[in-house]
Amino acid sequence: MYRATVTTPQPEQDVRDQAPGSPGPSAPARGTRVRGTRQAQALAAALESLPGFCSAQEIHAELRRKGEHVGLTTVYRHLQALSEQGSIDAIRDASGEILYRQCETSVHHHHLTCRSCGRSVEVEGRAAEQWAARVAAEAGFTDVGHTFELFGLCPECAGQPG
Repeated sequence: MYRATVTTPQPEQDVRDQAPGSPGPSAPARGTRVRGTRQAQALAAALESLPGFCSAQEIHAELRRKGEHVGLTTVYRHLQALSEQGSIDAIRDASGEILYRQCETSVHHHHLTCRSCGRSVEVEGRAAEQWAARVAAEAGFTDVGHTFELFGLCPECAGQPG
């Protein structure tokens, strides 16, 4: 059975230790920025051409199929940075592997994922957002992030006309 956990980008935090001489919070950590390189452009094109969520290995294989020579480590690094920036969607499957896809919208959203085939659609979750804010405020919490998991059967897997 397919199962995924939707992960949403959290507000940017400087997770590096602030040792003397280290870059300030506004400077990205070395290696976490996606530069406008040929490899980054090839990765973006691969993400646009792939349907649905794919693993880093699947994205790497697509790049190789297209004749691109991008290392798997580079793919992982770029995917992590793009996910942190909110430029791509990331979910975690039942085995713990993170799957990625090109965002279809630039606004904050969640995913409704089919338990059977893994098909995923983006959904706006204003009511869920308001609920999360209310619960956090009632408990006295601030600066709260969240993860919502929405699963069901898509019309095809449920045997219903789409």
